[in-house]
Amino acid sequence: MKHDVNTLPDDMEALKQIVIEQGKIIQAKDLEYQLLEEKYKTLQRMFFGKRSEKLTPEDEFQCLLFNEPEDGASSEGEIFTENDNSDVTIVKEYTRRKTGRKPLPAELPREEVVHDIPAEEKKCSCCGSERKSIGSETTEELDIIPAAIKVIRHVRLKYGPCSCDGFLHSGEAEIKTAPAPKRMIPGSIVSPGLLAYTVTSKYADALPFYRQSKIFERIGVELSRATLCNWTIEAYEKMTDFIQIFESELKKGNFVRMDETTVQVLHEENRRPESTSYMWVSIGYPERGRPLVLYQYYPTRSQKIPYDFLEGFTGYLQTDGYDGYNYAVSKRGITHVGCFAHARRYFFDASKLNKKESRAHRALQFIRRIYEIESELREKNLPDDEFVERRKKLVVPVLDDFHNWLTEAKNTVLPSSKIGDAVNYTLNEWSKLIRYLDAAFLTPDNNETERAIRPFVIGRKNWLFSNTQRGAKASAAMYSLIESAKANRLEPYAYLRFLFTRLPEVSNKADLKALLPCYLSADQIYIS
Repeated sequence: MKHDVNTLPDDMEALKQIVIEQGKIIQAKDLEYQLLEEKYKTLQRMFFGKRSEKLTPEDEFQCLLFNEPEDGASSEGEIFTENDNSDVTIVKEYTRRKTGRKPLPAELPREEVVHDIPAEEKKCSCCGSERKSIGSETTEELDIIPAAIKVIRHVRLKYGPCSCDGFLHSGEAEIKTAPAPKRMIPGSIVSPGLLAYTVTSKYADALPFYRQSKIFERIGVELSRATLCNWTIEAYEKMTDFIQIFESELKKGNFVRMDETTVQVLHEENRRPESTSYMWVSIGYPERGRPLVLYQYYPTRSQKIPYDFLEGFTGYLQTDGYDGYNYAVSKRGITHVGCFAHARRYFFDASKLNKKESRAHRALQFIRRIYEIESELREKNLPDDEFVERRKKLVVPVLDDFHNWLTEAKNTVLPSSKIGDAVNYTLNEWSKLIRYLDAAFLTPDNNETERAIRPFVIGRKNWLFSNTQRGAKASAAMYSLIESAKANRLEPYAYLRFLFTRLPEVSNKADLKALLPCYLSADQIYIS
């Protein structure tokens, strides 16, 4: 409300009331400006800023420049030093990487080319005798032969009837033909090697089918984009039993991670082409250190999806703060574990928007110390019981200080600001965040799932969308196979070639289970 100077009241109390009202208006406008500025800087950073969340040295020590006494935070020594009375920061030592070019792999085939000087130059210019060889100098260069395609002709020999007298009455077939080999896609020209190559190129190397079609065209083979798409979908639909076993084995362990990301499918029943669908990603551990990564396509982000998927699973589920997982956790009796990486991201965003926001930097220091303890203990390869005990002993004091700091900070931050979002998110998730302390196989974050999602996101930037639900489901299956192979240190092409060769030959559950990447070694899928 505006006031004309000439009409202001003479009464002191009335003037005070006007000043108070104007102060409230200014304060509200300042808050509105601050929130709008945060939104502007957030969008600016999304479009033009670095995506990395790694702190630079300047970021790490930013709070030293703008340290505010009212933060209520502990001193530097309490977070980063082993001795509470010391002001010295302990800097972890590191090993410098050896510089220079790495040697070429010894297992690569070698072709030796010998270079010699002309015969006349070998003779001594004085006496004419031939000079003696005293050794050689060797250098290596890497050569490559572009992809070679060959046609495999399956010749099935046929045999006619016998000319003996008894053959006509024996009941045997007059003509016998050698049986056809079982194939992944009967009636097509695709071999296990070609199918593995096209699938790996798209889902591991983010090379869309239309580009692959152009590459095949350059070497004289016509394979349309539609043909490559159809091969992938048909291969997926032949793997229904295998994918079911894949899913059931994933849930056999006592730890599952989950996350989700968006995907666009153009032709979905009763939905617009621009509608958002989702690719749900789960990681389970049938054996310790041998994960399976499962992609599943769904049109929605409904809480029913994790509820249905986790049927029969008992153990720990690690996710971000999305509420859709809470229903499954409560109904299935699952222990919910949070993700410190997501909490850290909130504080990181706040620190980038406002360099003087020392509270965000203080929170990042607490989280960094939590990860330092985790890394130091993991490197020692301790027995599980000892690891859990020592981790609790070292990290619980840090967590207690962090929680006390968050509780105090909550009363001083604007709830709708970036730093307010960070503090409130972390406090709301606190019981889940500290649950990773329960077992040695649990980690502070869900980054392994995010790493599994990243190849899909990179591929999505190239192929943009799926045409149909069948295609989206086929893509989910192929990403599952490739990412699971990579997680188990198997070369994706070699694994898919092995799988597509063996799948048509097996049908019982035990044989299908043996084809899962978590139960295979590199030697078993080696291509000679």
